[in-house]
Amino acid sequence: MTERYDYVIVGGGSAGSVLGNRLSEDGTKSVLVLEAGRRDYAWDLLIQMPAALMFPSGNPFYDWSYESDPEPYMGGRRIAHARGKVLGGSSSINGMIFQRGNPKDYERWGADPGMETWNFAHCLPYFKRLENALAANPDDELRGHDGPIKLERGPAKNPLFQAFFNAAVEAGYSRTPDVNGYRQEGFGPFDKHVYKGRRMSVSRAHLHPNMKRKNLTVTTRAFVSSIDFEGTRAKGVTYRRNGKTHQVEAGEVVLAGGAINTPQLLQLSGVGDAEHLRSLDIEPVVDLPGVGENLQDHLETYIQYSCPEPVSEQPNLNKAKMPWIGLQWLLGRKGPAATNHFEGGGFVRSNDDVDYPNLMFHFLPVAVRYDGQKADTKHGFQVHVGPMYSDARGSLKIRSKDPKEHPSMVYNYLSTEQDRREWIEAVRISREIMAQPAIAPYNSGEISPGKAVQTDEEILDWVAKDAETALHPSCTAKMGPASDPMAVVDPETMKVHGLDNVRVVDASAMPYVTNGNIHAPVLMLAEKAADLIQGKEPLKPLHADYYRHGVDPADAGTIK
Repeated sequence: MTERYDYVIVGGGSAGSVLGNRLSEDGTKSVLVLEAGRRDYAWDLLIQMPAALMFPSGNPFYDWSYESDPEPYMGGRRIAHARGKVLGGSSSINGMIFQRGNPKDYERWGADPGMETWNFAHCLPYFKRLENALAANPDDELRGHDGPIKLERGPAKNPLFQAFFNAAVEAGYSRTPDVNGYRQEGFGPFDKHVYKGRRMSVSRAHLHPNMKRKNLTVTTRAFVSSIDFEGTRAKGVTYRRNGKTHQVEAGEVVLAGGAINTPQLLQLSGVGDAEHLRSLDIEPVVDLPGVGENLQDHLETYIQYSCPEPVSEQPNLNKAKMPWIGLQWLLGRKGPAATNHFEGGGFVRSNDDVDYPNLMFHFLPVAVRYDGQKADTKHGFQVHVGPMYSDARGSLKIRSKDPKEHPSMVYNYLSTEQDRREWIEAVRISREIMAQPAIAPYNSGEISPGKAVQTDEEILDWVAKDAETALHPSCTAKMGPASDPMAVVDPETMKVHGLDNVRVVDASAMPYVTNGNIHAPVLMLAEKAADLIQGKEPLKPLHADYYRHGVDPADAGTIK
């Protein structure tokens, strides 16, 4: 007998975890969450211990290990893209940084035709609903204080953080008390998905507290291979689990697999560019050429420095110290393992053509790459930097009818004049900050890229050879009205254009990548989509004030 659920959610990652909770919370609808990865066990130190974040990436137990096709503007390099292969999705393996983005990101969303209900005033109530910003002022109307996602801030007490913030001010930039509050622009401590020394993944916040609900079923190791259609109406999905094929009927199929898996599954199921699908012997269900297009991401580099003072976290990378560090965490959720170490950074405008920040900085009091490769220095630190709203666009296409074959992805990093210009500005501004007196006592020289990289051409060549993705793939099934030939998702209902009973709720539905890490925007999108899917009255827009460069009185006399 075929099982049937009111909602079948494909993907138990960030968006899927929010939807699993919200769509089942009134108890009237049956909900099935299908996650292709494994359970996020409480005893699994690699995903529960914040400082262990470098270990799941590239590990096939936790990571789908995607990579791009040879990037044409980066010397043909293939760029690795880690994606969570575990309940909680990438929220179980990411860097745990919580960035809403700039309010003007959502003003940009809302300015497009048909997108009026996605401007900042309409999104802000959902940001507030999802978060419990523990360090924010309880009276701050811009921050949420009783949501399921508990957020700690900083504390950024290491002297290297304070030296970095002070150096930014000396370079002419500003401090800000809360990059997710009134003013994003500036430097200061960051919010993080860490609570009491433990990773606050979305599955831990939204699903685990509600697993006993009779109308909520969460099934892991369930690999969905197709959406099953009768004409243009979805009747359910087919998935593989433990070597067996299963079919499940659904009142609604909600795709929450992310910006890679969602367009892949749509194309495998006959939804996408009809000519491409026919070339793979897939009969089109509906011709939607926007599926897999508009691919956006953030590229970043690490600018690393050697430190003459014994204040960095570099010694904690020594294997001999790791057992003691792990024991501290196990016994009291304390010590170097109890934080993600991405405790602060900042946002700046790199040129006069932009009216809100286009560069993001993460500061890290240790010199190490995501793959665990550490710099050859006794003490060190690094700045992560990259443009935030590049106009480079890529695409994603399936290669065959095999659902297990990774799709073709080309991001076209560094392909535009704007992107290349902003990369040069990003590196020069980073060096400008690091040349200030405040950080001079801690800076004994640039390790990477080093003094040999100086001209614009040398900077771009180094970025092409060294830069990595910031792991923010997005926008491959963008929201927009049916009149837009490249739009995939109706912004009022989250339904896929031309289909019945199929919705998309994840980073693929974003029309433009936001300014900062995209995890928080995905949670906001899922919170709002849950109301739209259930036909609830959306939360009333909140017209709160926020910082606008050149308009705010505090700008008087500023130089940057």
